[in-house]
Amino acid sequence: MQQRLLGSKLKVSAIGLGCMGMSDFYGVASEKDAIRVIDYAIDNGINFLDTADMYGPFTNEKLVGKAIKNKRNQVILATKFGNQRAEDGTFIGINGKPEYVKKACEASLKRLGVDYIDLYYQHRVDTSVPIEETISAMADLVKEGKVRYLGMSEAASETIRKAHKVHPITALQTEYSLWTRDPEEEILKTIRELGIGFVAYSPLGRGFLTGRWQKPEDLPKNDWRRQQPRFQGENFYKNLEIVKVIEDLAKQKGVKPSQIALAWLLAQGEDIVPIPGTKTLQYLKDNIEAVNIELSKDELKLLDVSIPVGSTAGDRYPNMTSVNK
Repeated sequence: MQQRLLGSKLKVSAIGLGCMGMSDFYGVASEKDAIRVIDYAIDNGINFLDTADMYGPFTNEKLVGKAIKNKRNQVILATKFGNQRAEDGTFIGINGKPEYVKKACEASLKRLGVDYIDLYYQHRVDTSVPIEETISAMADLVKEGKVRYLGMSEAASETIRKAHKVHPITALQTEYSLWTRDPEEEILKTIRELGIGFVAYSPLGRGFLTGRWQKPEDLPKNDWRRQQPRFQGENFYKNLEIVKVIEDLAKQKGVKPSQIALAWLLAQGEDIVPIPGTKTLQYLKDNIEAVNIELSKDELKLLDVSIPVGSTAGDRYPNMTSVNK
């Protein structure tokens, strides 16, 4: 597995493993299968695992902690706080208050069963709290040895700049893929200027870019994606045009559509680390193999021209107010 650098010091595998779907949002999951996937990932060079306290809620951190119990020194562990949920799963709101930062970290450490977190993200920006106050509280965790590096998620350029002045931000985690190219408009320029790495979540468009679904009804009934605008009605069928471009190129190269999508993302810069999530061993194997797929200049140009910024139909979420702009 190739390695990439987030910020100036944090070395991780070129792709990571998003663990959210193993506990929440994407239909039924098996803990046994999930742990098997995590084990295989670690044994095959993926050392970068991504979770959050809100996934489950709370159960995903416990799952990841159980899976890495005897492999802690082989793992770069990332988790997040700030999207506050109740035990029953109800969303309470976004919380960036300094006292909550420290409380959330202590709870995550306990659930994960670890002494420290490698990369601790503010999951969403709390606009009611000055970002300097939130980051200062996160910086205290670094001083206390409970966290090694700080990250942010879905933060705007101005917010990132303010945060970085308080304490170095190692990574920004934001959605980025062939159907979400928004970061190219401003965010990538900002983080590269500041020396911040980019962690791309949903690099396969929440699975849409794999070509698995041909109509909205193909999604499981209890799947959270059914609520997303891009997976509904006319948007769904319009977005299949994007998938068709990827599928055609994949067929020409004798690879999977998912591998084309990941190879494209990896080609966007050595500072970009995608974290595709899966609870299926075969899909994990496909993702790992994508690291070795090279796209020619002509193939990259084809994808850029055929799937330009803004070509996707529908918003990323039903309510985009949680995304800092």
